[in-house]
Amino acid sequence: MQTQEHPDTYETDTRSGGAGRRLLWLLVALAVLAALAFIKIKYFPAQTPEAKGGGSKGGASGAGKGGAPGGKGGGQKQPVQVYVVQATNLADEVAATGSILAEESVVIKSEISGKITSLSIREGQPVRKGQLLLSINADELQSNLRKQEYNIKLFRDQERRQRTLLDKEYISAQEYEQANNQLLTAQADLQTLRASLAKAYVRAPFDGVLGLTTATVGTYVSPGAEITTLSKVKPVKIEFTVPSRFSSLVRTGDPISITDEASNKKYEARVYALDPQIDPVSRTQTVRARYANARNELRPGAFVKVNLQLSQTADALQVPTEAVIPEATGYSVYTVQKGKMVPKKVKIGVRSDRLIQITDGLAVGDSVIRTGILQVKPGDAVKVTK
Repeated sequence: MQTQEHPDTYETDTRSGGAGRRLLWLLVALAVLAALAFIKIKYFPAQTPEAKGGGSKGGASGAGKGGAPGGKGGGQKQPVQVYVVQATNLADEVAATGSILAEESVVIKSEISGKITSLSIREGQPVRKGQLLLSINADELQSNLRKQEYNIKLFRDQERRQRTLLDKEYISAQEYEQANNQLLTAQADLQTLRASLAKAYVRAPFDGVLGLTTATVGTYVSPGAEITTLSKVKPVKIEFTVPSRFSSLVRTGDPISITDEASNKKYEARVYALDPQIDPVSRTQTVRARYANARNELRPGAFVKVNLQLSQTADALQVPTEAVIPEATGYSVYTVQKGKMVPKKVKIGVRSDRLIQITDGLAVGDSVIRTGILQVKPGDAVKVTK
């Protein structure tokens, strides 16, 4: 038996489902509107007439009686510090980094092979020019030298007899020349042996200070073997480079100031030589100065900072580095005129870590803003503080 659903019941259910969906959409719409209202109130509050600049009469009268001082808008004056431009002496200097070099430096090497028979190297101690440093076994050379001296005595006697016979015309001139040539050749060989024997005794080529060594008596050395170093450290050289645009301004005799990185002490030296060529890679010129170094203050190999003075200007205009604002088209500064900020375009010259030279755009007595630059705009009222 089939049961037939009543049509009134089906229609009632359909109406209930549609009403539920409409209620759901209504709740979603209300939630969205509430969220938008919250965002508007939280992040975009409405401005009052007073905040907008005194749009109402009460706001206008309040500004006149007890409002904040300032211009028509009622804004406060921005406190700033200024630098009054004055004419000063300016030394045009080039800052560079340099290295200390020994006045003379050489690696002591052996020119012949053999065992060291005596060693007079005192590490780190000064030596005089010509002082014996070490000797190498030269017994064989000395034996050959004595042998050659005996040969020369024999050849000299033969040459003397041949000359007597030539004077009496008992021999030809050719026979005498052969004997004389034999004597001369033996004398040349003797000089060669003496030169070789001198290489067995290594002496200091100049006054200086010896370096460290690992050689000892009995060490076998070969030609070219490094034994120690010798450096002349009084005076010392300072080598540094300057940009090629300054090469025409550097002269021998120019004073330089050097600062030792280790001790932070300053010393005065003078330029004595310039490389005649510009480095094609770095576009710099190498310069060398000399310092007496009487107390061994500077050591070869040390790193130093160099300041080279090129020229001096008596009436230069300078401002603090923080007052100059770099722009896409150049540089500008903010000045104070009649209590307001006025920007000015300027051209710069020599600069240091604290000051920048102004070559155009400012005059003596101008007040340049050095603090609060980011908080002011052209035309803003400012208050100069100490």
